[in-house]
Amino acid sequence: MSEQESRGINKKLEELEAKINWFYGEEFRLDEATAKYKEAKGLAEEVLKDLDGLQNEIKVLAEDFTKEK
Repeated sequence: MSEQESRGINKKLEELEAKINWFYGEEFRLDEATAKYKEAKGLAEEVLKDLDGLQNEIKVLAEDFTKEK
């Protein structure tokens, strides 16, 4: 995974944390909660997809190191 991809995941995690914190903050409004929840859920799914890709990349790298021995 490149440094840019890693920063992308970190940025998404920071954004997700901000979205979650909105629910506990003073700006919380019940009429906006459904839309905010959907945004956070979509972002969480993106992060999971990115992490799954990273996990697969790590497995491939681990297999390559195993084969060399």
